[in-house]
Order: sequence, then structure tokens, then C-alpha cells
Amino acid sequence: MNIARIALDVPLAGPFDYLATDITENDIGRRVVVPFGPRKLTGIVIDVASTSEYAPSKLKSVITLHHDMPPLPQDVLDTCRFCADYYQHPFGQVIFTGLPVRLRQTAAYHRPPGTHWQLTELGSNQLQGRISARAPTQQRLYATLQSGPLAVEQAQQVAANAPATLRQWAREGWVARCIPPMAEQFPLTPLPALNIEQQAAITAIQSQPGFAVTLLHGITGSGKTEVYLQLIAAELAAGRQVLVLIPEINLTPQLTVRFSARFPNRCIVSLHSALADGERADNWLTAQCGQADIVLGTRLAVFTPLPRLGMIIVDEEHDSSFKQQEGLRYSARDVAVFRARLRQIPVVLGSATPALETYHNAHTGRYRLAKLNKRAVDVAELPIVKTIDTRRLLLQDGLSDDMVNALNARLLAGEQSLVFINRRGFAPVLFCGECGWIAGCQRCSARLVVHLRERQLRCHLCGYEESVPSACPDCGNQDIRPLGVGTQRIEAALTERLPQARILRVDRDATRRKEAFNTMLANIHGGKVDILVGTQMLAKGHDFPNLSLVCVLNADSGLYSADFRATERLFSLLMQVSGRAGRAGIPGEVLIQTQFPDHPLLHALVAHDFDSYAKRLLEERRQAHFPPFLYQAVLRAEAQDLELAIAFLDQAKQFAHALNSPVDLFDPVPAALTRLAGWARAQLLVQHPSRAILQTLLRNWIPQLHTLNERQVRWIIDVDPLEV
Repeated sequence: MNIARIALDVPLAGPFDYLATDITENDIGRRVVVPFGPRKLTGIVIDVASTSEYAPSKLKSVITLHHDMPPLPQDVLDTCRFCADYYQHPFGQVIFTGLPVRLRQTAAYHRPPGTHWQLTELGSNQLQGRISARAPTQQRLYATLQSGPLAVEQAQQVAANAPATLRQWAREGWVARCIPPMAEQFPLTPLPALNIEQQAAITAIQSQPGFAVTLLHGITGSGKTEVYLQLIAAELAAGRQVLVLIPEINLTPQLTVRFSARFPNRCIVSLHSALADGERADNWLTAQCGQADIVLGTRLAVFTPLPRLGMIIVDEEHDSSFKQQEGLRYSARDVAVFRARLRQIPVVLGSATPALETYHNAHTGRYRLAKLNKRAVDVAELPIVKTIDTRRLLLQDGLSDDMVNALNARLLAGEQSLVFINRRGFAPVLFCGECGWIAGCQRCSARLVVHLRERQLRCHLCGYEESVPSACPDCGNQDIRPLGVGTQRIEAALTERLPQARILRVDRDATRRKEAFNTMLANIHGGKVDILVGTQMLAKGHDFPNLSLVCVLNADSGLYSADFRATERLFSLLMQVSGRAGRAGIPGEVLIQTQFPDHPLLHALVAHDFDSYAKRLLEERRQAHFPPFLYQAVLRAEAQDLELAIAFLDQAKQFAHALNSPVDLFDPVPAALTRLAGWARAQLLVQHPSRAILQTLLRNWIPQLHTLNERQVRWIIDVDPLEV
């Protein structure tokens, strides 16, 4: 009897040994159902052995072996193993993080049947050797499948028993039902002419076969997407698949439309959390079976099985959305690089404002660098960036007269404008001038945001809501008022001051309904909107040809943060949103209201000089001993009482000291946001210039933390944290 080693979605190291009569090495990567305590759980077979360190009498048996999907390929399992080791997370939970919800359930998944049969990767590798030379019918059927997908109704023409043979092969994972790529309905349009820089970038990326990481550093509007498209075209022509990772769900529809227009005869699927569970599972299986040519997805798509994977593209690679902030705290960008190394394929990291870690790697020779310094449209120039010094100005609802006049001028010229403020709601604070009361969340260390239309106060962190009080709950003063501005307040102010303008607010509140964002984009491109009021949802990836003016409010808030990455994020955000202006033939202008017009960040922004500011920040980090010049991990703890969390971290620090590691250990401190959703939070920072030494400490330290058995404290390790 074989011993199947099973990975389970439980917070334990695993794997777990089970008796398995019919499971062989060919089933590694398949789903099974096993008993685990009083429950039945779905697991993944990761190894098959003949012996176990436990007596057979103590082992339970596998209940069910599912054949509803091909096995997870070895490169996906190896990628999950890397994440488990590097991010210090249970292997089973890593595997199940990458699976669609439907495939985490114990029931078999019945995918809507396709219209054709096709060979799987396993079938291409194994089936020929399994067919007897005395089975000419099977040989003929295999040869037919090698030439491409075989229609279900045509299978019987190959042999009368072909349907039964195909069903048997499907149970072995050698063939799968599929929907073939669409027949070409339109002649392919000729590829747009590339400028010299774009062509040089493509040549550089394609010049080195096998694994290589290339930073495609292009200014906003420089045509990075066109470079992606032509790289993808070359991969598809060679019979390979391409994985494209993007940071925002809202960027998926427009990219899908653009990719579909370029590749009308190819199968393109999306993978992101806004999809229904069934749709996501179908798209995932379409990719796993090799039917999808292009997979377009957010961070979780990095774990998608792709048998013909030829290239990975990470667009807006700097974006913090690629870092998971709960559960398995992985960086999809870094995992993409690891997976590309496993598959020996190229990976392209694209950005107008690369993360400093990526920028440093590109300028020290670890990554290759391809630059796009001019806009792709010949008549398009970078926008003129100006600052409005607000130190001596009286602002009305957060708007200066200069900004309103500029908006009115664009309105009269028939051009579009964007007013950017990265704060939704009406106002961030409800304040009593008599006693100083401020409306705060009962569950978080955060202030409640005023949503005036709904007459509600909302916490944007935990979702807590309450009605706006009619008087101060502390002193009874009825003259409580909102302070500061948000998107709703700006929308109301502009409606009053520019009544003839068609104003559209684009933020998370306005796009909650399904398809709301797509409808808004259609109205913007259709010329039905004069002024956009929006958050960072509009800051990246969007191309509005008629948008000539960008107005930035409340930019100074990013300069106050104690986070050493705050200015990097602010510069990136401002540069991205500035790049929305003047992308076609209309000259663009950017106005930034600030009380710090002489700040180096704004000087670099006015000059469109990312390189000098990035080098300045890198030098500051070198002197301060911050990443990328060392590596960090944070042990985060949560408890109902802050003292419990701190006490847990104190014990953890003592364990770390006992290991005699040369890493730097800092004292436990409350987190910047000390309370979130009712939990008090604290953290302990460890760091060292050597990644290997830090990883050695973590491997020896984490098992000891499990011995503390402090049930009142939740804890997790965050490797390469973005928030310290």
C-alpha cells in the first residue's frame, strides 16, 4: 500500500501521511478528500512513498481522489514551496491560497463541458509511452489529437470506441475537454509603428533566451503597453502562453478589450477577485489545461498553472497592491521573478516610477534596463507641472481660485480635467469647536469619515458606521462641523462654482455596483464628462485623450508620515496621476496645491526627473540602513489588550536573542495603527544586510514561537514588509 503525503489548508507545517491504495506518482498535484480530525478536508497530493515514520495502524486512508482537474504541475508546487520557505508560511496554506474557491471545496468540480478534446501537458509527455503497439485505434486517436483539438462529434469518426477511450484518458489526466480558440473573424490589423526607443526595448528583451529580468522604465504615455503587446505577439507565434499581472481590478476590463482587439483569434482569460467563484474556476482551469493563450490577472494569478508559459509581464510593478497584506504575505512581483527563474523564461517589470528595490537592481546589473524617455504619440509632450503655494491663500472647500479658474478655462475649451484627491467621503473629520471632540471609530485607532449625503460617519478601515450626531456627544454643542475635504465635498463645491460642468466622481463609493466603473469609463471616453473628481483609481493605467488638466489636492499629507517609504509612494502617485494629462495632441498641465513648494520632491516632479530623485532617496536609505541595503521582517501580534501583544513579542525577542544570531532585534512597539477592528496591534522588527542570515534566524525562530501557545494572541511574520 502506498503512502500519500498530503498538503492541507491548515495552519500546521505538514504534509500529512495517509494510506492510499490507488494513488501513484502520476497523481502528484491532484486533489483528494481526506479525514482530518472530525472533518473532511480537501488536500493536494505532493508525494507518494512506500513507508512512513508512523505505523500503518495509526494512518487514516484517503477518502476520494478527484480527477476533475489536471494535477498541479511541478513548477507551481515548487513556487509554493519557495513561498512557504521564504515567507515562513505553512506549505498547505500556500498551495490553497493559489487555488480558486471552488477547488478548495471537498466536492468534485463539474466544469461546463467543452466542445472539443485536447491533450494536456501530462498527456503530451506520457500518453505515447502508455499506448501499446498492438492498439492501432489508440495510436490513431493520439495522432489526431497531436494535430490540435478534436471536436466531440468528430471523435467517433476516428474510431467507434474513441469516446470511451477519451473518457478513460481524461480520468488519467491525459486529455481534457476544451473550447477551442475562436476562428479568426477579422483580418489582423497591422502592428502600429514603433519608435526607436520601443523597438530597442523589444530587441533588448528578446536578445537573451531563457531567464532574464528586464525593467521597462518608461515615462507615462511612452507606449509600454504597445511594447507588451508586441512581446506577447512573438510569444503567441511561438506557441507559448503569457501571464500579465496588473495591480488593480479596475484596469482589467480595458486591457482585456485592448488585448482582444489585437489578438481576436486568441483565448484571453481574466483572474481577479471580482469574478464569481464559478467563472474564476473556469478561467483558472482554462489556463491550466493550456487553452488560454493570455492570462490577465491581479496578484493571485501568479500561482496559475500554465503549461506553455513563455513570459511573465508585471505592469506597474512598483504598486503596493502586489504585496498581500494578510494571510500569506507574499509579493507577487518577487514571486513572478522566482517562477520565471524556475521556468527559465523572461520576466518584464514595467513602470514609470519603479520601486526603489527594482530600480537599484537595474542600476547595479542584477536586472537589465530598457528605457522609454519620450511619449509614444509624436505630438504629445509631458505636461507642464506647476505648484500653487497655499500658505497665504484662503481656500474655499479646499480649492484655490487659480485652480477653479484653470478648470473653467478647460471647460470653455471643451477639454476634460481631473481633480485628484486621494481621500473619499465628504470630510475626514467631524469636529466640535467647543470641547475639541473628534468622531472616532469605536473599533479602530482611526477617525470616522463624514459621508454627508448618506448622513453617516464611516470607518474606511473596518467598515463601522453610525449616523451623524445632531450635537456633540461630549458637551452638547450643536455647532459640530466637518474639517478637511474628500471627493464628495470637492464634487459638491465644483457643482456650485461651475454649474455648467458635467462632473463625475470616481471613487470606491461611487463604483460599488457591478459594471459601474466600466460605465463611467465609457462616459469619459464618450465625451459625456467635463471634470473628473477621483482617487488613485484614476491615477494609473488610464488613457483619456481629451484630458488636458490635472489638479492635485492634499498632496502634502504624504510628507508628514513616519514611514520611510512615504515620500517614494507620494512621488510615484503624483507622477502617475500627472501622466494622465496631455497624452494625445492636447498640451497638458498639472497644478499641485501645496504648502511646501520648495520641497525636493516637488522640484523633481516639476522637472519630470525620476532618476535624480530616486538616486537621492537611495542615498538616504543607504545612510540610514534601510532597504534595499538590508532585509527586514516584522513579527506582528494582535490581542484584545495591547499589553498581551507586547508581552508576547517580549518573549519572542528573548527566544531570538537565545539563538545568538547577528541580526538586529528592535524592541516591541505598538503599530502605527494601534487598534484595528477591535484588535490591539504591536510589532517587532528584525533586520540584517544578509538575506541568508535573516532567513536562517526566521527558520530557527518561528518553530519556537509556536511553543508559546498563547491563545489570546494572533501573530504572523511579514517578510520584506511594506509597512514598518
